[in-house]
Amino acid sequence: MRVFLILSYKHNKNIFTKFSFLLTIFHFENVQNSYKPEKSMTNIKLNHMWKRLLSNEINTPYFTDLLQFLDDEKKNHKIFPSEKEIFNAFNLTPLEKIKVVIIGQDPYHGIGQAHGLCFSVNDSVKFPPSLKNIFKELQNDLNIPIPISGNLTHWAEQGVFLLNNTLTVREKTPTSHQKKGWEEFTDAVIKLISEQKSGVVFLLWGSFAQSKENLIDTTKHHILKAAHPSPFSAHRGFFGCKHFSTTNKILIEQGKTPINF
Repeated sequence: MRVFLILSYKHNKNIFTKFSFLLTIFHFENVQNSYKPEKSMTNIKLNHMWKRLLSNEINTPYFTDLLQFLDDEKKNHKIFPSEKEIFNAFNLTPLEKIKVVIIGQDPYHGIGQAHGLCFSVNDSVKFPPSLKNIFKELQNDLNIPIPISGNLTHWAEQGVFLLNNTLTVREKTPTSHQKKGWEEFTDAVIKLISEQKSGVVFLLWGSFAQSKENLIDTTKHHILKAAHPSPFSAHRGFFGCKHFSTTNKILIEQGKTPINF
């Protein structure tokens, strides 16, 4: 907007001064109103390769709205995992290294538990029930002793992409960050993996994870389905599914190094 003003400063000094002041306020308010904040959560770390691959998602209005929601949320609540760990699954497992995908739902909502990998917890944290059952099945399947730590970073570093459907949660409030934009983002991630990779083993545990099957090209990937490892459902098909040995068998048949679970 342009404003043209012709005044005689000599004869209209008071009017000119007042009008200049009003123009200053007008300009300031319009600058404020037109300002659009940069994507915030500045401590979020996502490696450059994933940023490039997911640039179409990161630059969408829904993702900007999601980051704004997180900024607003953290003013009054604790959010898990920490900002620097939100994209841990991506930073530990580059696309080119992905061999296996496990899909979870929400991060753990207790203090010190979540660190950006589905089902995994930080060292020295008590095993949540689902993780405990995962280790039981692993022991029965591959005769691997139940570990001391529930930290699955060593899985991620070998190519197991541990993806939650929503990547953040409010403390002590499960599902609190659902339908804020994360689902659209992680669906796009699954599609990207399906399109750009081949021979990936997708472990879909429970009906929620299995609802993502339509995002995966089943003609070039392997899908293993079982009940969720939760105590409420593990006895209905998770125990005895032998997904770990089956996964490694598939990888070996493709000439890939098996996962040292």
